[in-house]
Amino acid sequence: MSKTIFVAGSGGIGEAVALLLREWSDFETTIYLGDVSETNLYKAIEFVTANSSKATLVEKILMPSDGLSDAMKVVFEKCDVLLDCLPGGQAPRMARYARDFKMHYANLTEYVAETDEIIDLAKHSDTGFILQTGLAPGFVNVLAMSLYNQFVQKYENQKVERIGMKVGALTAHAHAPHFYGFTWSPIGVATEYVKNSRVIRDFKITEKPALSAREIIVIGGRTYEADLTSGGAADLPVFFEGNAKNLEYKTLRYVGHYDWVESIIRKLPKDENLPDELQNAMLKAVPSVEDDMVLVHASVDGFAANGRRRMLEKAYFVEPIEINGKSLRAIQTTTAAPLCESAMMLLSDKYKGVIVQSQVPPVEFLKGSFVSRIYQS
Repeated sequence: MSKTIFVAGSGGIGEAVALLLREWSDFETTIYLGDVSETNLYKAIEFVTANSSKATLVEKILMPSDGLSDAMKVVFEKCDVLLDCLPGGQAPRMARYARDFKMHYANLTEYVAETDEIIDLAKHSDTGFILQTGLAPGFVNVLAMSLYNQFVQKYENQKVERIGMKVGALTAHAHAPHFYGFTWSPIGVATEYVKNSRVIRDFKITEKPALSAREIIVIGGRTYEADLTSGGAADLPVFFEGNAKNLEYKTLRYVGHYDWVESIIRKLPKDENLPDELQNAMLKAVPSVEDDMVLVHASVDGFAANGRRRMLEKAYFVEPIEINGKSLRAIQTTTAAPLCESAMMLLSDKYKGVIVQSQVPPVEFLKGSFVSRIYQS
């Protein structure tokens, strides 16, 4: 069997997706990498071909920032699936191409309005569209669904007290006063700290301000802090409304980080420029570092049918890995692997229409070859 895959976006995640697909797929792959930057494309092609033991075809396609080029039309006619690693604002455009050229489609974006637009345009498609399938949103949501299914089966109660999802992209070391380091692109971090978070409280969906529900949590014998941030919950608030008394997504950090962030926010004007101003302040104070780790934690807490309170929880610590001597950061692989796994599911041709995170089959996804290798699930 041979499949042709288009990866839109040749940055760090896109090139990791291409490398993992080329190296670990159970079938022959032809991979097209698309980007608006020819420089990025050359770097990505070199990255994939230099670090893969396979010799299958990897080609580049220069994409216009808007519209559809003749070269893209020719390639799209050949492709079985489009994997979208572009900024979230481009997601509806890419999804429309997937629908029009009868490709499967999967993306990473946490953007709500763009996701809703894709759901509307793809709901009757004959190909599959798996949405928000990265790390958070993505893996952590499927993990929470898996724990919930286990809870219902084991304790015979569909209503639970709390579903918690937590993810942290962390440095191996942290220093005062910020106790943080950028392990990837800083774009979006500040926005998550100031935009509202969609949660469930008393069985109903609501929104809470970011950084308004801090907690200390011990995971694997180590102490962290966690707080509400925007994004990450995918469609789970909608799915669990009425069955979960509380549901939330929080970002994990080393203790002390959020106090430092709030000390910066207090000094900034509270206007539409706040995310940019906070990002600029963080860039001046926080270094970018190479060594990283990703921590994922999910929990389901509730009462068994006999009235006794129970909790199921699971945590993963993911560190950088080497493929053919090339080190890939933890944030790269933990984001790329779920997208690759979704591609495998779509290429089975068992799925059509829109598949949101609450609908991803947990066992098939978590035991798939890409996710299980990275997360040891």
